Amino acid sequence: MTDTIPVIRTEGLTKVFGKVRALDGLDLTVQPGEVHGFLGPNGAGKSTTIRVLLGLMKATSGRAELFGGDPWNDAPRLHRRLAYVAGDVALWPGLTGGQCLDVLGSTHGSVDEQRRADLVEQFQLDPTKQVRDYSKGNRQKVALIAALATDAELLVLDEPTSGLDPLMEQAFQQRIRNRREHGVTVLLSSHIMGEVEALADRVSIIRRGRTVTSGTLADLRRHTRTAVHAVTVAAPGALTDIKGLADFQLERLNELTDTRFTIDSDHLDAAIGRLHVAGIHTLTVTPPSLGALFLQSNGETLDPKESAGDGSLAEVVQ
Repeated sequence: MTDTIPVIRTEGLTKVFGKVRALDGLDLTVQPGEVHGFLGPNGAGKSTTIRVLLGLMKATSGRAELFGGDPWNDAPRLHRRLAYVAGDVALWPGLTGGQCLDVLGSTHGSVDEQRRADLVEQFQLDPTKQVRDYSKGNRQKVALIAALATDAELLVLDEPTSGLDPLMEQAFQQRIRNRREHGVTVLLSSHIMGEVEALADRVSIIRRGRTVTSGTLADLRRHTRTAVHAVTVAAPGALTDIKGLADFQLERLNELTDTRFTIDSDHLDAAIGRLHVAGIHTLTVTPPSLGALFLQSNGETLDPKESAGDGSLAEVVQ
């Protein structure tokens, strides 16, 4: 297997503003062709990291690379290979949406005109209206269309769906998957956990300017608890002596038994085996959602019943 140069790499990255350390030794690696979720609470350093990577500010110390180059000293060349969408887009109020798309496209130099026309239709944007008459969501659509229509190798997206309705969020997700299929790398910073969970190949969670965890969702879930809810014909025997099991609740329901607990992933098989012996009526196994992983990484916890978001159901047996 040949080594590949990461599209983004930071090592020990720091940025100090007076007495404030916005970045405090941040490590981040984004590989070619992946969608990488970049998460953290407000003030964690996400936007500062992005500004350093875009060459908009110089790091205090540490290392930052974009396509193997220095984003501060080689910004013009590197910018030709990427497209950026901010969460609060500022456009020219006297121009129409279509004129803005032309201006933004000309700054990049490589725009697929047919793809842009398809994006305008899919995002339901009226390009003849002036920007001053656009809502926040429509201004966001202009920036997204401009970025997605380019042949950029890297998309840097900072809260890209801010102001979009759920239907347009789905259109955005579809387009990101399409660009990934064409080998485009995506750095996605978003507070919408479901969006990141649906799209990201890997996730990095940062706090106070440092990376606290990084990996695939499967990697992150391996070190957390899975919630189990079972209804069985008989009462399951000796569950509480299984290592890694907690939050145990048992209730009789007429002729059935309702059992709930959380368990470390490494010991899930043993618990499921004992539930099968008791005669399973229904079984729901729910891995922790990205939101739960995010809270755990920031020193908070969720109630086991709330630990999985919509669409996180792993197994339902009836």
